[in-house]
Amino acid sequence: MNLTTRILIVDDDAGIRSLVASFLEKHGLQVDGASDPAQMRERLAQADYALVVLDVMMPGEDGLSALRELQKIGGPPVIMLSAVGTDIDRIVGLEIGAEDYLAKPCNPRELLARIRTVLRRTANAASTPAQASDAAREAPATLLYFAGWRIDLETRLLHDPTSRLVDLSDGEFRLLRALVQHPRRVLTRDQLVQYALGADNDSYDRAIDVQISRLRRKLASGEVKAELIRTVRNEGYMFMPAVTRTPAA
Repeated sequence: MNLTTRILIVDDDAGIRSLVASFLEKHGLQVDGASDPAQMRERLAQADYALVVLDVMMPGEDGLSALRELQKIGGPPVIMLSAVGTDIDRIVGLEIGAEDYLAKPCNPRELLARIRTVLRRTANAASTPAQASDAAREAPATLLYFAGWRIDLETRLLHDPTSRLVDLSDGEFRLLRALVQHPRRVLTRDQLVQYALGADNDSYDRAIDVQISRLRRKLASGEVKAELIRTVRNEGYMFMPAVTRTPAA
């Protein structure tokens, strides 16, 4: 990460924009600011940004509406910030396509860590299939196979049965990793939060349901239409296919 990595902070509070920008710039990021979604769109038309940090609560057009517009045009990845931090806002933000969601006020170091995670995921997704294959050969012990799919736990790459690279958000990758490492076992939502996000994470049950829904849609893109993630009523989820560490014969 270097000064060419450009981030856009969208917040109607000039003081917050200044403080966040100052901290992130000390850690190697180039940061621009926008006071509202209209100015955000002007900035995006003028320059390329690796990521947008977008406030939810703004006068006029709110952040969720702005996020919907960004998703329609295939804009950069977005981390949402909200002073309210209610479950419904988080769920809607994740459903629309936000990569992550933080409640305000947030620790700048945590925001920096989330930004770095999203940027790493984006960089991995940009790898070509040839590069992905080379990386997989270099770390065979990390390769897991299920129902024709292949996931590399080191390079964080997922390939469908046709060898097409499937883009996963950081949260989706961590959730899939937890599932494939515990196949044919019922995992509760609390267990999935701990396995995928860590014991100290403050995520909630519904967030796991949202991520499972998004992950299912991506796994449904393969040619094999078998049920991969089963909902176990009142308990949690079970990863159905057998998982192996060597290619099927």
